[in-house]
Amino acid sequence: MKSEALSHIRICDFTGQLAGAGATRWMAAFGAEIIRIEDPVRLGKWDVLRGTSPFVDDRRGHEFGGCFNNHNVEKLGVTLNLRTERGKELLAEVIAVSDAVTENFAAGVLERLGFGYDRLKEIKPDVLYVSNCGFGHVGPYRKYKTWGPIVQACCGLTFTSGLPDMPSAGWGYSYMDHHGGNFMAMAIMAGLLHRSRTGEGQWIDMSCTDAGATMLGPVVLDNTVNGRPLRRDGMPYSNRSQFPAMAPHGIYEADGHDAWLALAARDDRDWQAIAGLMGIDDSRFDDLAGRLAHEDELDDAVRAWSSGRDRFKAAAELQAVGVPAAGVAKPVDRIDNDPNTEAWGLWPTVTHGEMGRVRVDGIPAHFSETDWVLERGGPLLGQHNRQILGGLLGHSDAELADLAAEGVI
Repeated sequence: MKSEALSHIRICDFTGQLAGAGATRWMAAFGAEIIRIEDPVRLGKWDVLRGTSPFVDDRRGHEFGGCFNNHNVEKLGVTLNLRTERGKELLAEVIAVSDAVTENFAAGVLERLGFGYDRLKEIKPDVLYVSNCGFGHVGPYRKYKTWGPIVQACCGLTFTSGLPDMPSAGWGYSYMDHHGGNFMAMAIMAGLLHRSRTGEGQWIDMSCTDAGATMLGPVVLDNTVNGRPLRRDGMPYSNRSQFPAMAPHGIYEADGHDAWLALAARDDRDWQAIAGLMGIDDSRFDDLAGRLAHEDELDDAVRAWSSGRDRFKAAAELQAVGVPAAGVAKPVDRIDNDPNTEAWGLWPTVTHGEMGRVRVDGIPAHFSETDWVLERGGPLLGQHNRQILGGLLGHSDAELADLAAEGVI
């Protein structure tokens, strides 16, 4: 079974990790033919996630990386040694029958391999080339290399997260890899749409750091218009709402180890419901101005109520009186113990050539007519050489055997 939404699209794909592989993952889920180009000499490890944890059992090696499998479901895998002229010739053949070439190398890597945009246009004049590196291919930072947490620091996101008088908390996991992958998927689709209307290919040059900077609008506006820097007395306080101001608004201790309750009072009505439920009678908190002026004391009062309660039961009590609230879910809560997860189909099981049946991330959007399909795990190294180099490009089994013997594939 395969989604038909993008089944007419073929992509020659060099992406790795998640900032790039996450983009073509979206395309593959909706039926696009994604041909991953991997290096046989390094066992595909220009994507550093190949062969790294998490693992499904005690087996190790380049075929057992859990993240690699997750990020490359439904893709095809071809090995080409681009140190050889024959490998480059075969790559040119793949490009010639592809709609797009995608990569998230550091700036200039594909050009040094002999396949910059000018060369790609020679091979296929209407090709779409989408590159996604840390700072793009122009400007004084183009030579710098990045990683998800570095991008978050360079673009300013890390600076925005934390509690007063403490170092920046950062964003933990590499969220910019996810965000960058989503931006790249949109860029690919926009380029393909333009090509379908005009017949014109183009180079879409993306900067992952600038993708992160687009999330800083309110902070930048507050500084440039109001002259209020983010780092000032009492700020930032990432557990409280500034735009718009709300109080109480935050994450509060609940009963149990590392258990938390989230709630927000949008207005005075919400506050009156909270105060009635929690038994808080303090005139200082009657209006928003008073609650903001005494927010530390307000948080203490909420915490005194929440800390002795189960997070999910407390959230249900708040919801019952019309207050937005939720128990902070741990991964196991949401993935294994939440009936809506199964109903939504967010964690489909795919079949991987070595690992067997493995759950992976689904796509958080369902299409009524052309929904996504995730059934096949990420490709083994060179798994589809015969299908692509033979079936698609027409090379014989004898040729492929010679290419393997020569170290080309």
